Amino acid sequence: MKENSRRDFIKKTTLATAGISMASSLSAASYNRIIGANDRLNVAFIGLGRRVGAYVPSLEKKNNVRLAYLCDVKKSQIDKAMGELKSIISYTPKTTEDMQEIFVDKEVDAIFNATPDHWHAPGSWMAMQQGKHVYVEKPCSHNPWEGELLVQYAKKYNKVIQMGNQQRSSQHTIEIIKEIHNGLIGEPYKAVAYYNNSRGEVPQRIQQAPPSDLNWDLWQGPAPREDYRHDTWNYNWHWYGWKWGTAESGNNAMHELDIARWALQVEFPNKITTEAGKRHYKEDGWEMYDTMYATFDFDNEKVINWDGKSRNGYTTYTGGRGTLIFGSEGTVLVDRDHFKVFDRRGRLLKELSSGSSEGGLALGGGGDTSTNHVLNFFDAVRGKAKLNSPIDEGAKSTLLCHLANISSRLNKTLELDSSNGHIFDREGMKLWRREYAPGFEPKL
Repeated sequence: MKENSRRDFIKKTTLATAGISMASSLSAASYNRIIGANDRLNVAFIGLGRRVGAYVPSLEKKNNVRLAYLCDVKKSQIDKAMGELKSIISYTPKTTEDMQEIFVDKEVDAIFNATPDHWHAPGSWMAMQQGKHVYVEKPCSHNPWEGELLVQYAKKYNKVIQMGNQQRSSQHTIEIIKEIHNGLIGEPYKAVAYYNNSRGEVPQRIQQAPPSDLNWDLWQGPAPREDYRHDTWNYNWHWYGWKWGTAESGNNAMHELDIARWALQVEFPNKITTEAGKRHYKEDGWEMYDTMYATFDFDNEKVINWDGKSRNGYTTYTGGRGTLIFGSEGTVLVDRDHFKVFDRRGRLLKELSSGSSEGGLALGGGGDTSTNHVLNFFDAVRGKAKLNSPIDEGAKSTLLCHLANISSRLNKTLELDSSNGHIFDREGMKLWRREYAPGFEPKL
């Protein structure tokens, strides 16, 4: 089959955004005979930091995926990723520092967007405009407005876009959430999402020339320009102000808040209150809060708490991260490896350890759950499955992170419109969107 015909076939079978699966009326054997070898997907990895290792297993030959490009604005990152791939693929993908080169290549079907947070939404909508499907890492947006835009772009261009909240593809999590929805613990009314880590001191941002192999202009992309400062590119951009990162809320709360919202079957809160501050290494370069306790109130008296401690490793709850769901008749604890079910008296009724290899506190993570999430994305692109985390769901969970950040930045409780999460406070709505570098303003 010629390349154009192959792409047309994939395009015609990509109905996941409408919630339709072409395979639903066919047996698996019949479906496989129809597609044969022609459902191969050409993909690109954009942003080759700590998450790229989570994608590598999906390139196994049985998945019928070809890595067309490796893209990063720092050459040493490309070289490092190329070395990691030697044991998986026998060919050499193209390399580039500029994602725009990938977007205009008609042979590329889908991209993986693992860039810093400020590139997540702009890189994703640029890709969709050029006909690409998108797997975007969490948080799917740098600010609430971008989340809304991503949903609109996906609908306009009829593209599959899945966020990297991989626990949505965890089988033990899917099982226990279904049981909760079926009444396992009565009426769920509250969830506590938590994360604690012992991150250390970070360096002060000292102005200097960028690393010789880093394209600082491309790294900044849609963010307003500033001179390079030491160590910004290497993960610490998470904590160096609001131009690029979304603090620990967007970095890690996203995962557990998503599980909490899923379990309680809530969408947008009506109020957000936070207590947050920088509690550790007061003189280091960390510019945001490192400790936060947030309360999200929803209609029907449902509540989600976020208890995040970035630099205090004390285990307040079981393990370093997870979600507690409280119901009228019992409680569930679920994390990346297992779940436990307790009755109203606190007696353990049921537990399951999945043996998952998914990382928890290590930078970057990866494991079987990430692989399952990626494979679900591939199946959705091919029209064989529904997304486990469609972008409208991902954007709602990401919004909770943004609301917590806005509340903490303003140091005030915010009243919200429970139909869409918008902030009634004028000062709060000023942080609903961001300023863009010239030429990067969204155009929908």
